[in-house]
Amino acid sequence: MSFESLGLREDLLRAVREQGYTEPTPIQRQAIPTILTGADVLAGAQTGTGKTAGFTLPLLQRLMASRPGDARRHGPRPIRALVLTPTRELAAQVQESVETYGRHLPLSSAVIFGGVKINPQIAQLRRGVDILVATPGRLLDHAGQGNLDLSRIEILVLDEADRMLDMGFIHDIRRVLALLPAARERQNLLFSATFSDEIKDLANRLLNQPRLIEVARRNTAAETVRQVVHPVDRHRKRELLSHLVGANDWRQVLVFTRTKHGANRLAQQLEQDGLSAAAIHGNKSQGARTRALAGFKAGEVRVLVATDIAARGLDIDQLPHVVNYELPNVPEDYVHRIGRTGRAGNEGEAISLVCVDEHKLLRDIERLLKREVPKVVLDGYAPDPSIPAEPILRGGGQRAGGQRGGGQRDATRESGPRQQAKHGHVHRKPKVGEQRSPRHGRPSRRREVPALLGGNRDD
Repeated sequence: MSFESLGLREDLLRAVREQGYTEPTPIQRQAIPTILTGADVLAGAQTGTGKTAGFTLPLLQRLMASRPGDARRHGPRPIRALVLTPTRELAAQVQESVETYGRHLPLSSAVIFGGVKINPQIAQLRRGVDILVATPGRLLDHAGQGNLDLSRIEILVLDEADRMLDMGFIHDIRRVLALLPAARERQNLLFSATFSDEIKDLANRLLNQPRLIEVARRNTAAETVRQVVHPVDRHRKRELLSHLVGANDWRQVLVFTRTKHGANRLAQQLEQDGLSAAAIHGNKSQGARTRALAGFKAGEVRVLVATDIAARGLDIDQLPHVVNYELPNVPEDYVHRIGRTGRAGNEGEAISLVCVDEHKLLRDIERLLKREVPKVVLDGYAPDPSIPAEPILRGGGQRAGGQRGGGQRDATRESGPRQQAKHGHVHRKPKVGEQRSPRHGRPSRRREVPALLGGNRDD
């Protein structure tokens, strides 16, 4: 099947050809024709399978079909499509896709997220855009200041919807939905790298008779990724990582840690070992994150150390190696991590350095994958069986294994009125029915999911 057979207009096909693509991926083959019909969609696909283009291409075509005539407008053009993403990097990636495929169309777009100055965004919004890509916090900042009008949205896309739930964005999403036309008056698209029952249940209440698109078994890693576990003592992980990178002459390695402090420390240690390294996480400024990523893509930085949240949306062509320096507390995050390699049909390698503390986390991952990950003990790095397991502490001192996502909410919430304390943590008394978050004493928003599922679908 070719892109020409999907019903796309010639100026979109031209942009696709300019990118060197000739055949659509499985998610694109199913999603593009379905979205073009105007139906609501719930789509799940492994990361790296082309899901961004899967909604970007039909979104552009539908906006062209409903584009107002050439009569003179009074005021700036209205925002007609809104794409919500959980992180800055993913927002930037989606915006790049919109610009790439829409280069031959008379449509304008913008991306807004926190961590950067708000005034240039205000100026762009006042000029008017057809397509807006945004993170929830900064979008609500602009809405609160009267910088944008979302009452004429025709298409809403929630990208990485599972991560939005993990990060506690339910409350912000509800506030955004309240600013949009009623659900039945717009097309709604939910795309997700993993496809949990929670996501499906949420979609059934927010979407109008959605079409379900699922191109692979849920929560599976791409078959093009070779997975292996190297058992090792916790205090020798850094030594083994440096050995692997140096001995195998790896030139581009993405390494995952659980915490921001751990990412900084590991990057510094690797530098001391003579390996060019940089850290990327939520406490880094947007400029620092952009520079680190650019250096990594250009080959100037050999090892990029990242936390789970910061790495979402990273799209690195032909990334050969991903290393789990520490296993994630949430099994689904393992799928997201290793999905950074083996993208677009390319082969990749995912290596996990697992100490005795992480055996339960590994079992949880294997249970999710419904398969065992091969274990290979490397010469000279066999773990000492006399070393006892220690509890894995989260950022706030809580042991791992508690509420989903509670220990790794490292994404920087967008700057604006709600960021009145260091790192954006505003302390307040919990409302009735709320529970304290494990970190910083903040009220947890995870408990709001049942309220949304039982609430009005149009709010």
